Amino acid sequence: MQLVVGRIGKPHGIRGEVTVEVRTDEPEARFAPGTVLRTEPGATPPTAPAEPPAASADEPGVPFRVPAELTIEEARFHQGRMLVAFAGVPDRDTAEALRGTLLVVDSADVAPPDDPEEFHDHQLVGLAVVTPAGERLGEVARIDHAPSSDLLVLRRPEGRTALIPFVRAIVPEVDLAGGRVIVDPPAGLLDL
Repeated sequence: MQLVVGRIGKPHGIRGEVTVEVRTDEPEARFAPGTVLRTEPGATPPTAPAEPPAASADEPGVPFRVPAELTIEEARFHQGRMLVAFAGVPDRDTAEALRGTLLVVDSADVAPPDDPEEFHDHQLVGLAVVTPAGERLGEVARIDHAPSSDLLVLRRPEGRTALIPFVRAIVPEVDLAGGRVIVDPPAGLLDL
């Protein structure tokens, strides 16, 4: 399973740096110099040709094609934004061609968290959601990261979705081995 760790935004300056919308809890580790990140197929901007010829950024008039992998040369935070320079991206025009590209890693390459009360999103997606009495409520469709708390997006059997705050008072247990999340929702939470 591919995990998104960032999304390339607009170019920064004229030397090929780009802004990156960070989607990982460990940006210093994920964006360390020398790290190779895969690019998400089909994530290139719609303005880019579907299959341009392979080209280096040095060939004038030949469109740049987003490579399958990008190697980080330098990464730093500037005014609250991650700025990244990739190998082979020497100028602003080439950097612009990367806009909208998703940066991914394989979930098999991600170590499990040290804290037993911490989980990666991919560990929770697809787990059954049950009450303490064992009544099946649905399954975890995704995790939304809200400012106040993370939210489990519950896919209900009838097709609706419900948002469940991922806090101990409502989610007392996550049983990864058993493939379930135990949820004790207050009255009316699943009816919203």
